[in-house]
Amino acid sequence: MSTRTPGRVDKAGLVIALFLLILAGLIWQDLTSLQLSSVYGLGPKAMPVVVSVGLVVLAVGNAVTALKGGLPARERLDWKPILFILGGLAALIACIKFEIGFIPATAILFAATSAAFGRRAFLVDLLIGFVAGIVIFLLFSKLLTLTLPMGPLERLI
Repeated sequence: MSTRTPGRVDKAGLVIALFLLILAGLIWQDLTSLQLSSVYGLGPKAMPVVVSVGLVVLAVGNAVTALKGGLPARERLDWKPILFILGGLAALIACIKFEIGFIPATAILFAATSAAFGRRAFLVDLLIGFVAGIVIFLLFSKLLTLTLPMGPLERLI
């Protein structure tokens, strides 16, 4: 683990700030290309504005802290949790692509994310994710009448 001298510019922190600023710019550019209007106050353009402004604030704060040398030393990167989450996302994409359904995809992603955070009750987490997937599916498809990826289970509901 490295120690950082106070007052020394943190180059990695500046790169992160630049990345956040670029991401905010991309979101803002995408926002300006939307051809949506709202009759009732806030419309679909409101959230991208909030996200891009928030990213700019984070970028500026990160840059200022990096220039002052106030960012903490980074810990060693552990790839195992990242691979769990990426594996869960890949399984989610595969479940949707091969029409397995939203509910099983949500269950797998929930269990993989729980494992990434150190929980070792995979079957229990799979069950919790399955129940959460059912609740989310019912809320979105029945209450909000939005279409989610369907599989055999969702067609039964």
